[in-house]
Amino acid sequence: MGADGANGDEGIRRRGCSCTKDDFLPEESFKSWDNYVQALKETPSRFMDRVFTRSLDTTEIQEIKARSQHEMKKNLSWWDLIWFGIGAVIGAGIFVLTGLQAKEVAGPAVVISYVVSGVSAMLSVFCYTEFAVEIPVAGGSFAYLRVELGDFMAFIAAGNILLEYVIGGAAVARSWTSYFATLCNHDPDDFRIIVHSMPEDYGHLDPIAVFVVAAVCILAVLSTKGSSRFNYVASIIHVIVILFIIIAGFSKADTKNYSNFTPFGVRGIFKSSAVLFFAYVGFDAVSTMAEETKNPARDIPIGLVGSMVITTTAYCLLAVVLCLMQPYPQIDKDAPFSVAFEAVGMSWAKYVVAAGALKGMTTVLLVSAVGQARYLTHIARTHMMPPWLAQVHPKTGTPINATIVMLTATAIIGFFTDLGILADLLSISTLFIFMLVALALLVRRYYVSGETTTANRNKLIACIAVILGSSIATATYWGLSDDNDWIAYVITVPLWFLGTLGLWLFVPQARNPKLWGVPLVPWLPSASITINIFLLGSIDGASFARFGIWTVVLLLYYFFFGLHATYDTAKESGENKIENGWKKVEEGVVSSEAK
Repeated sequence: MGADGANGDEGIRRRGCSCTKDDFLPEESFKSWDNYVQALKETPSRFMDRVFTRSLDTTEIQEIKARSQHEMKKNLSWWDLIWFGIGAVIGAGIFVLTGLQAKEVAGPAVVISYVVSGVSAMLSVFCYTEFAVEIPVAGGSFAYLRVELGDFMAFIAAGNILLEYVIGGAAVARSWTSYFATLCNHDPDDFRIIVHSMPEDYGHLDPIAVFVVAAVCILAVLSTKGSSRFNYVASIIHVIVILFIIIAGFSKADTKNYSNFTPFGVRGIFKSSAVLFFAYVGFDAVSTMAEETKNPARDIPIGLVGSMVITTTAYCLLAVVLCLMQPYPQIDKDAPFSVAFEAVGMSWAKYVVAAGALKGMTTVLLVSAVGQARYLTHIARTHMMPPWLAQVHPKTGTPINATIVMLTATAIIGFFTDLGILADLLSISTLFIFMLVALALLVRRYYVSGETTTANRNKLIACIAVILGSSIATATYWGLSDDNDWIAYVITVPLWFLGTLGLWLFVPQARNPKLWGVPLVPWLPSASITINIFLLGSIDGASFARFGIWTVVLLLYYFFFGLHATYDTAKESGENKIENGWKKVEEGVVSSEAK
């Protein structure tokens, strides 16, 4: 108790964000080399402990959050969240990817690709919303997966979503330079430093991208509410520009351009959907703001679902307009809307498009900065990352350290790396995370430690195994087969249906949502799982190779540092094995009080 009290007093005395050795590696395993060697010897047993350990809602909301020393300010409403959602999602995706997908992958049917991606994103939104309402903390999917699937799966998922944020932010920052060049009637390389001694893909240094990221960093650090106001104004301007593109574009529409609607067939539509899913990435950043929301039960459902409906509608209308203005083979890959307006005699409109794109990409960077910092903050609260990153500044109420670290990584990658390289690292991590969140929701509804019987637990495992197995089989067959092959779907699709039906009929729900719940459980989360896995099957092998490499890097970090730090932290908090439970639960404050 004395040690705990000292630590508590120290936490109270601190004024601002400190930077000492104990802020980075305070755990017992890192106090000396002997301790560290002993910890490495215990890696197998510690790993099994963390794999089969699940956190509690109350632990995430109370104890884990308290490790930041200061509270984040609750000053966001549903109105703020809707505009954050619009600002987070409508950006580089629609302006950068639509042209390439329409020209080379899907043709005019790219609008269907956006619908498929939008449905998948909306299903994920529902799953995220229930978690965000009941566990309103900054950790987003990391916190949700810690509660339902355990520490290890949460860490793998969180590492990939952080990579997606950094790579996506760097890609948007490079695109910002390209559209700024269009606005100034210049080539993008006119604003870049060409270093001929470096490889071509890394030798076009982009100082404007660094400047934009730095400006966004300052705004994100100063105030979440201030970021919300800026995003609100910028998003209104962006919406006005989008309405202009839609109205002006329809006035120049030619229905003959839709005569060959699906030139690349059904496979092209779904292949394009997997890539265009990147255009919807960002709404998960809104869920990380639950900790700063005044009334999570009301504001989060309205904010998340409302922004996704608006975004999907806008995307579909923009895709239709683009393909009606120009025949799909003539669409420009890099600046599709600007070139389309030039082709119909409205050259001046390209400046409006470029300005709208800049506004959109700026808000995407801002909301991404706010979201990724909060992910990292909550990860650091569990000590999987250095706890220095979890500190919240007492005056601004924002996680300054996490924000600066994440945006520094974004700026470095954006400064050196070509957009083509970055664009290849788009959707795979996000689809993987969203699939896990839907799976976690099924576990949350159908399994409660100490209450669910062994028979019902085994039925749940069997049904989930059938759902996952049939979904993976469908996606694999889709990725490897020819267009005319369909026989395997006669087996895999009914298996998915039977797995979901079995869960619905034979496994009673063990938990009802307290405030807001996903409708049509288990059908809706099961559909989210299978659609996300199916879209994964449409992604190229090189992306899976990169996903594998990054996962190996994460595992190395986890086994040498993260595992031992979180193990020590959890043991200091206290754990308890629930009678007849399936997994141990990290009790935290609950166990301390019990003592």
